[in-house]
Amino acid sequence: MIKHIVGLSTLLLFVGCGGPSVDRSDSLVVIDAGHGGHDCGALCDSKKEKDLVLQITKKLKREFKSEGYKVYLTRNRDRFLTLGQRTRIADRKDAKVFISIHANAISDQSRFDKVEGVETYFLQKTKDEKSQRIAARENASVLKGTDRLSQEVIIDAVLNGPKIIQSHKLAIDVQNHIMKHLNSEYADVKNGGVRPAPFYVLVGASRPSILVEVGYITNSKERERLFTSDYQEEIAEGIVEGVNRYLDNRKKEIGF
Repeated sequence: MIKHIVGLSTLLLFVGCGGPSVDRSDSLVVIDAGHGGHDCGALCDSKKEKDLVLQITKKLKREFKSEGYKVYLTRNRDRFLTLGQRTRIADRKDAKVFISIHANAISDQSRFDKVEGVETYFLQKTKDEKSQRIAARENASVLKGTDRLSQEVIIDAVLNGPKIIQSHKLAIDVQNHIMKHLNSEYADVKNGGVRPAPFYVLVGASRPSILVEVGYITNSKERERLFTSDYQEEIAEGIVEGVNRYLDNRKKEIGF
C-alpha cells in the first residue's frame, strides 16, 4: 500500500510540474539569420551583425531541436540570400512559424549608449517613425532596384487576413519570454516591446512571421553582452518558450 501511495504521489507531482514533454515533432520552425555574405548588416567596433545573428540562430536551432521541433536555417554559414529565397524556404518547408533574427543600430554616434533594448516586430504598416526607420535600414539590402510603388503593392498584398493577427500574437509571446529570460540574469535590459513595421523579409512567408531585433550593436553595453554565449543562450531559450506558448494557445483556439 505504501508503495502505491508513493507511486501515486510521484505521478501527481510529475503531472503537476507539466507532465510528459509535449510532442512537437509535427512542428517545423524556419529561422532566418539576417544579412550575410557581402551584406554585413550593422557594424560597430569590428563587430558585425551578420556574425552575431548567425551565432544566435545556431543556438536557437539546438534549443528548438531539444524541444522536439524540426528546424531549418535559411543560412548556416556566411552567405547572402535574397528576400525571395528567405521567405520561399518557409513556405516550401511548410513551417509553423518564420523567425528572422537581426541586431539593431542607430547612426547618431552621440546617442550610441543611450539607445538600447530588445524589440520584436510583425508585418504591418505604421506611422511610427522609429519603426519605419529601422525597417528601412533592414530592407535596404534586399530592395535595391525596387521602386516605391512596387514596394507598396507588395506590402498591401499581404496586410489582410489571419497571418497578421497570428504574427502579432506570436510576437507578443516571443517578446515576453525573451524579456523574462534576460531579466532573470540582467535586470537592466530594456524592453522595447512589440511593434508593427514594414519589414519585407516578413512579406513572402504565408504563415505567422516575426523579426526579432535582439539588441543594439551600437550600444557598448548591449554589444558586449550580445557577443557572449550566455546572453545569446538566454535569448534563444526565451524565443523557444515564446513559440511554445504561441503554438499551445493556437491549438486551443482551433480545438485540438
